[in-house]
Amino acid sequence: MKFIGSQLAFYMSDTDFKRNYKVLLKYLALLGIVIVIYSILFHFIMGFEGQNHSWVTGFYWTLTVMSTLGFGDITFASDLGRLFSIVVLLSGIFMLMIVLPFAFIRHFYIPLLESKEKNKVPRQVPAKTKNHIIICSYDIIARELTERLKQENTPYYVIENDLEKALKNYDNNVSVLFGELDEAQTFINANIKDAKLILVNRNDIVNTKIILTIREIAPTIPIVAIATDIESVDVQQLNGANHVLPIKKWLGEQLANRVNTQHAESHAIGQYEDLLIAELPIHNTPLVSKIIGDIGLRQKFGVSIVGIWERGRLQPIKGDEILTHDSVLVIIGNKEQLNNIDIIFHDYHINPNPVLLIGAGKVGLAAAEALYKDGVSVNVVDKDPEVCKKASPFCNQVFIGDAADYQLLKKAGILEAPSVLLSTHDDTINIYLASYCRQLNKDIRIVSRISETRNVDIMQKAGADFVLSYATLGSEAVLSISKGQELTVLGEGFTLFIIPIPKSLEGKTLAESGIGAKTGLSVIAIKENSEVVTLLAANSILPHGAEIVMLGNIDMKHKFNKIYVNDA
Repeated sequence: MKFIGSQLAFYMSDTDFKRNYKVLLKYLALLGIVIVIYSILFHFIMGFEGQNHSWVTGFYWTLTVMSTLGFGDITFASDLGRLFSIVVLLSGIFMLMIVLPFAFIRHFYIPLLESKEKNKVPRQVPAKTKNHIIICSYDIIARELTERLKQENTPYYVIENDLEKALKNYDNNVSVLFGELDEAQTFINANIKDAKLILVNRNDIVNTKIILTIREIAPTIPIVAIATDIESVDVQQLNGANHVLPIKKWLGEQLANRVNTQHAESHAIGQYEDLLIAELPIHNTPLVSKIIGDIGLRQKFGVSIVGIWERGRLQPIKGDEILTHDSVLVIIGNKEQLNNIDIIFHDYHINPNPVLLIGAGKVGLAAAEALYKDGVSVNVVDKDPEVCKKASPFCNQVFIGDAADYQLLKKAGILEAPSVLLSTHDDTINIYLASYCRQLNKDIRIVSRISETRNVDIMQKAGADFVLSYATLGSEAVLSISKGQELTVLGEGFTLFIIPIPKSLEGKTLAESGIGAKTGLSVIAIKENSEVVTLLAANSILPHGAEIVMLGNIDMKHKFNKIYVNDA
């Protein structure tokens, strides 16, 4: 009874429900008045016929006639009385059997269900919630981020101010809170003072308002904001954001960095401690056709090979792989070691033809600018003359038109270009262009952006050598900040895992552990007492109390946990 009472009190406080049940109460009051009037008239007409009945009998007769029960124990003898009975009967059919059920359903039952539905979305987090991440919009970055947070058992809450979207997210098992993003109470209800960080990922203008609202109640909470336009970065920082991420600009730069791998030199893609993680393409170098275990990069330069890219897929190292022109090695070493490799291989394979960039929006423009700074010549293809005008300062030539036009692509240099970068904002178009460009030039390196991570596989099947999504880059950036780590973008779905060595592996050698063979993860370093060891061998010991650094994807990590942690 206490629960029912609290639920009714909750529903009665809902504005829409309150308005509807008031309408129902007014109708019930009208119905009561009609019953009273009919009961009074019953007594007058019965008196006219010489019959005398109590007031209870009058109400009893009125209700039995209006409800069409008609027991027949009390009847009128005159035509006036019978005419009155007909009026009472017809009005009863209309008011009790038609209007009342409709009014009850329309103004009570349906509003009750609607109120119950919309109020099932929480308005505040559970008591004592701590170290959670608050997200201000369930966009494509948030979708990717929340999946990673679930996998890592990190609590999160998405604040949604649109009830329909909040209900949809709630039904899809997203931890969502309903509230207005410009109201301080919403963030108080989210227990913001005990949160780990908050991701502000609306548009640039709304972000500024949210940041100011948050800073009034939580001056020290770390705020990570997503900036659509590079011009808004300073504005959001000045208003209180600790980290402002221009993801589209970064995406363009990351893609440009992968375009450059067609040159025979290493390109840093991440950092762990004082070590750099880099990619080394071997196209047209002496390493082509050699077995990876025989090339001796560790002995010659001190670097370790931790993975190998083959047409868009990152493979763990087994030692017996035969390298091809499409192979791109993932290596780890310090700056001096990487520079020594560049000196040896830099003279191999330099294609003087311009890189082809298709799509020069925000991402494409950032890529063009990054390539221009690196001294790489670029030809741009885009339908929009205004977009081409913005890109022209960073390009060799600009071609206005549809990239599906063979003659246009031929003029732009598709047949001679070392690489093509696909940066349109439509995944379907990028998939089509990847397939088209691969058919036109079998040897060209295809680098592409996508928006949705679910399109990675089909993009790779279409012929792309490297794919990176806006969602992945954004989620990885936020996760890196939450963990206090450097952002390392290895590729779509791949990341670094830094975890304590499980007890089941303590004291074993790498060969005895079988990590690579059983999980596919590549062990790239062991950290013990602040000392990082990357020159690992099969007999390297996994010591007690140390951390192990591994490269791989989420599925590989799940296998690791299942084999070495959960079964320990």
